[in-house]
Amino acid sequence: MADKHDLRHVVSDAPRVMVVDGSKLVRKLIGDTLRKELPGAEVIGCGGIAEARQALQDGAVDLVTTALVLPDGDGLALARSVREAAGQAYVPVIVVSGNAQEALEARAFSEDITDYFDKSLGQDALAAFIRGYVHPAPIEGARVLYVEDSKVVAVATKRMLERHGLQVLHMISAEDALEHLHRFLGRSDGDVGADLLLSDVYLKGALSGRDLLNQIRAVFRYGKRRLPMVMMTGDDNRDNQAALLREGANDLVLKPIEERLLVTKVLFQLRLAKIKQD
Repeated sequence: MADKHDLRHVVSDAPRVMVVDGSKLVRKLIGDTLRKELPGAEVIGCGGIAEARQALQDGAVDLVTTALVLPDGDGLALARSVREAAGQAYVPVIVVSGNAQEALEARAFSEDITDYFDKSLGQDALAAFIRGYVHPAPIEGARVLYVEDSKVVAVATKRMLERHGLQVLHMISAEDALEHLHRFLGRSDGDVGADLLLSDVYLKGALSGRDLLNQIRAVFRYGKRRLPMVMMTGDDNRDNQAALLREGANDLVLKPIEERLLVTKVLFQLRLAKIKQD
């Protein structure tokens, strides 16, 4: 059994990985990326839900990628089938789609979906994303500016991040975080004071995490690659979640925090920020 702090979502040396997409070319591209990152994997390509359900009857799978729109249904229905077939076993189901960001902002994903990847980010980003699931590596020294006013939550979350080589600068308010970022504004070396900002949405100060998000995007004018922002929220209101994404959050992490997903998302955003844009 994997150590409880092991970030790998796929722990088998010879996993069965299912790639579901109506396009043969897309199946090949994703399959090739998976084989490179998981040399011992058996990649099962399926053109739709019917083929995928048959594959599930043939044996358990360890990871699933699916398009959002399939010839005979949608990825959400497929995710439900995977969950039913897996029972209590943990199987990540990842939507790989050209409009994943749009679906995320519309809060169209169900709880059966583990994560999502937007194909518009490109092949290098897809490889970095899959790497985060199959053999995640720490990014030593990466700086996370973390804003949380609950001491208990902050101590636990800081430990999660530091266990994986991240430097965590904890602030208890949005005001303190903005003051820190102001000290780096306009530096000639381009350092903005952090490599990623992780913030709770609800803070006790005058400014909320959402206010902090808007300040960084609209006033500092730092884009998603310049300063990635991951927002933590216990609010299950989909409209509120969608607003955060539309206003510039790179991703959301829902409370209570699950270490593996939090760190995987943080490491992916850090890697994505380093990938050169076309």
